[in-house]
Amino acid sequence: MKKIREMSLYLIVIILAFYVLPVLINDTGTGIFFLLILIPIICFFTSLIYGIRHSFNLMFLLLIMILFVPTIFLFYNESAAVYVLIYGIIATTGNLLGSLIKKMSN
Repeated sequence: MKKIREMSLYLIVIILAFYVLPVLINDTGTGIFFLLILIPIICFFTSLIYGIRHSFNLMFLLLIMILFVPTIFLFYNESAAVYVLIYGIIATTGNLLGSLIKKMSN
């Protein structure tokens, strides 16, 4: 339960990125910008900061991937399913880098 509480603020940021940003899409250009640039940056830095503060957590990364799945059906189409894996890899990279920074600073 403590781990979920630690993750909650970071997951709220991810949820806002996944569920609020797509509402702002008004054309293909903004859609591509959000999917390929803005959301990955948010995933990376949120995971990086989480890793620095709490170290590596596989459950955090899986939750990020799971949280994106409903957006495929709400905002995109089945071709966006590949982003589950892409965002998972980006979040893993950020989280690993953050936990490495935490270990090096101790």
